[in-house]
Amino acid sequence: MLQVQGIDVYYQDVQVLREVSLTVREKEIVTVIGPNGAGKSTLLNAIIGFLHPARGSIRFKEQRVDGLSPDRLVSLGMTIVPEGARIFPEMSVKDNLLMGSYLPSIRARRKENLERVLELFPLLGMRGRQKAGTLSGGERQMLAIGRALMSSPSLLLLDEPSLGLQPSLVTRVFEKVREIASAGLTVLLVEQNVYFALEMAHRAYVLENGSVALEGRGTDLLRNDYIRKAYLAV
Repeated sequence: MLQVQGIDVYYQDVQVLREVSLTVREKEIVTVIGPNGAGKSTLLNAIIGFLHPARGSIRFKEQRVDGLSPDRLVSLGMTIVPEGARIFPEMSVKDNLLMGSYLPSIRARRKENLERVLELFPLLGMRGRQKAGTLSGGERQMLAIGRALMSSPSLLLLDEPSLGLQPSLVTRVFEKVREIASAGLTVLLVEQNVYFALEMAHRAYVLENGSVALEGRGTDLLRNDYIRKAYLAV
């Protein structure tokens, strides 16, 4: 479904990614782990079109998409939940969700998508009229994921969904990610919680200093001595 081939990405004159390649197959959960500053969020921003690679290519559903705008990529079936559960705090929970289906090509499925999101996150239905800014951190993350799902994606990009959440809420968020994936959605996950990320992933990539250092099955990397020492403190 997604092929990233040898991309170099810069912020102005600073190179952040170097010859990064990865593949995400349909209905997979693929995770990217690595230390802070490794380029993980930059990778997602390049895939979704916020940044454009200086070299290399990105293909989505066999179509070359590097250079396309984010709204065009959303219309093709790709969406992102950015780091930090960014929502519209002064808008209601329901209006936040509806913003996820703003593109004309998606509006026809708005009612159907809203029903699915509220089935996945019943609490959002109960809080529909409440200002989004009054939600807890875990509730905001679920709202951000729900809003992304309103765009009828076939590929969901998740950037650090557990960031800042207490352990019990981290577990709930990952349970919902599993549920989303089990319904047939393809997921590319960037995550700081290495154990959870690798345990649920079909395959994983380790990004260090802007390059792919390791790749393999998630469960295999959990047993990798380097990963256990460097990321799991085992």
